[in-house]
Amino acid sequence: MRTAPSQPPSSSSPSPVPVVAGIDIATAAVRVLCADARGRVLAEGRAALPRPERSGQAGQGRSEQDARAWWPATARALREATSALPGGGREVVAVAVSATSGTLVLAGPDGRPLGPALMYDDRRAAPLNARAQEAGSRRWERLGLAVGPTAALGRVGWYAALAGSAADGVAARDRALFAGAAAAPYRALRVLHTPDVIGAALTGGPVPTDWSHALKTGYDPLAREWPDEVLAALGIPVEWLPEVRPPGTEAGTVCASAAAETGLPEGCAVRLGMTDGCAGQLATGAVRPGQFVGVLGTTYVLKGVTRELLTDPSGALYSHRHPDGWWLPGGASSTGGEALADIPARRMPGLDAAAAGRGPASCVRYPLRREGERFPFVSGEARGFTLGTPADEADAHRAALEGVAFLERLAVERVRELGVPVEGPLHAAGGGSRSALWNRIRATALGLPLRVAERAETAFGAA
Repeated sequence: MRTAPSQPPSSSSPSPVPVVAGIDIATAAVRVLCADARGRVLAEGRAALPRPERSGQAGQGRSEQDARAWWPATARALREATSALPGGGREVVAVAVSATSGTLVLAGPDGRPLGPALMYDDRRAAPLNARAQEAGSRRWERLGLAVGPTAALGRVGWYAALAGSAADGVAARDRALFAGAAAAPYRALRVLHTPDVIGAALTGGPVPTDWSHALKTGYDPLAREWPDEVLAALGIPVEWLPEVRPPGTEAGTVCASAAAETGLPEGCAVRLGMTDGCAGQLATGAVRPGQFVGVLGTTYVLKGVTRELLTDPSGALYSHRHPDGWWLPGGASSTGGEALADIPARRMPGLDAAAAGRGPASCVRYPLRREGERFPFVSGEARGFTLGTPADEADAHRAALEGVAFLERLAVERVRELGVPVEGPLHAAGGGSRSALWNRIRATALGLPLRVAERAETAFGAA
C-alpha cells in the first residue's frame, strides 16, 4: 500500500490569525500578553525583575533598579508567550511597550545603560524639580501641569550634574555607579525611558520615545517640543533627549537577534506605547471623548478622554495626550481600596453580604489612611474622619464602601465643574470593582451606570 507524500506545512496549514503583543514593564515583573483583533487573549508570559533598591530619608529617598535586567526579563516573558501561540509566534504582527511613568537611565552613545535606572519614585532631584517648576512656570500653567518632587525632569538635571562640570558636588558613590559616563563624550550621552531601552533591543538600534512616557521628563505635548528654557536652567543638553512621536507610531522592526531571543518574527513592527496608567485606561475601553474610567485599586484614579486640553488651577488633574491628539485628563486620590486594608481577603465576601443586608450605613466616613489628599482636591492637611459611631463591624464596612463612593462622586463633580461632561456608563476597573455590592453603591452615589471592564491590564492596553 502506497501513501501520498505529506505536504509541507506552509502549503497545507492555514496562516495563523494575526495577533499583537503588549509588554508591561512594571516594578516587580515584566508581563506580556498576546491578543487578536477581537481582543481575545491567546497567550501570556511573565518574568520577574530585581527589586528596586530604596534608601534615604523622607523627601530625599533614592530608588534604583538594574536597568540591564529589563531586556533579559522581557525576552524571557516574550519567549514564554510566543511559544504558547498556535503558530509559535510567527503570527505576531506588532509589539508595543508600556512602563512606569518617569523611570529612566543614563546611557552611552551605543544606548547601553551606564548605571542603575532612577525609578519613578526617586526623590533625590526634588530641588532641581523646584527649579524646573520656576523656570517653566508659564509653560506648565498652559499645560495645567506641576513639576512635582518625583518628576523625571529633575533626575535628568541630576544626571547632567553627575556627568558634567558640576560633578565635584556629586557623592563618590554616585560617581562610581556611573563611572562610564566620564569616559563617554559628554554630548553623546543619552537619557532613555524604559521602553526606549527595550525598543533598541528589539530593533537593534535607537528608537524615538512616545509623548506619554516623555511627559514627566518635561516634554510639552501641546507645543510638541522639549522645554528649552527649562533644559537651560538645569544644564541639560538637548542632544541627550530622544525624538518624540505619538504613541502607536512604528519605531522600527524586530531584528534577527531579538527574533532569536524572543520568538517574535523578524520584521515584526515595533510600535511606541504609553505609560502604564494610560495603557491601563485604554484597556478598559475608555478611549473616545466623553468616556471615563474609575480605577479602584489601593487608591482611586479617575481618567478620561477630552477633545480639548483640560487644565485644573488646583493641580488635582493633569493630562497626557491621546494617541489621536485628544487629551487624557486624570487624577489620583490618596483614598481608595486601602480603606479596607485591615480586612483579610477571605472575610470580604461575608462582610459584603452583611453590609448588603443592613442597607445604608448609620455613620459617614472619609476613609483616608494617610496625611494629605491629591484628588479630587489638593490638601496636605487632609485627614480621614468618621461622623457618628458604627453599630458594628458590618456597619463600619458599609461606611467605608460608601465613603470611597462619595469620594468618586466628588471626583466626577470636579471634572464637571471644569466644563467636561461625564456621562454613563462609567467604566470601572481595579480590584475594588470585583465587589458587586461596592459597584452598586458607587452607581447609586454617582447616579450613573457602571460598566466593569473585562480586562484592565497594562499589557492588554499596550496590545
